[in-house]
Amino acid sequence: MSRIGKLPISIPAGVTVTLKDNVVNVKGPKGELSQFVNPAINVEIADGHVVLKEDEGAMLDNLKQRHAFHGLYRALIHNMVVGVSEGYKKELELVGVGYRASNNGNIIDFALGYTHNIFMQLPPEIKVETKSERNKNPLIILESCDKQLLGQVCSKIRSFRKPEPYKGKGIKFVGEEIRRKSGKSAGAK
Repeated sequence: MSRIGKLPISIPAGVTVTLKDNVVNVKGPKGELSQFVNPAINVEIADGHVVLKEDEGAMLDNLKQRHAFHGLYRALIHNMVVGVSEGYKKELELVGVGYRASNNGNIIDFALGYTHNIFMQLPPEIKVETKSERNKNPLIILESCDKQLLGQVCSKIRSFRKPEPYKGKGIKFVGEEIRRKSGKSAGAK
């Protein structure tokens, strides 16, 4: 049995969790999400908690795979409950001379030192805000109820200009430490 999988998920006020045909639907003030659950895992919704249990009679032969699914689906459902009740927020920082970002609705315009600007259309589930203050690095603030989608979008934005180890220029998360390398050592013989 998975150590993560056997922990119950408490349902906060204002959030409803329903199960139909191995699909868990979670609805709350921030949005609505759904997730398919493998039939090898039983989902029980009772008195303000969601409990996942392994189905011992399931046709899944591999016991190790069933244990992995137990922890996986518990974590996915927990992330959905937290997402629709509180939401997730990521902040990206643009480090570099002349690096800028601005948004028009859900379209972000990046100036990252290339010969052309990069435009990115965000999914409608993600809210974006850009901040540019004098003598500070520009910030991109992304909010969503879907943790997985938010992570994928942040990864895509970061791939436009990854932080490099010599000067630290690029797109990084706020508070992220970049391992720095020393440059050439002058006069080495």
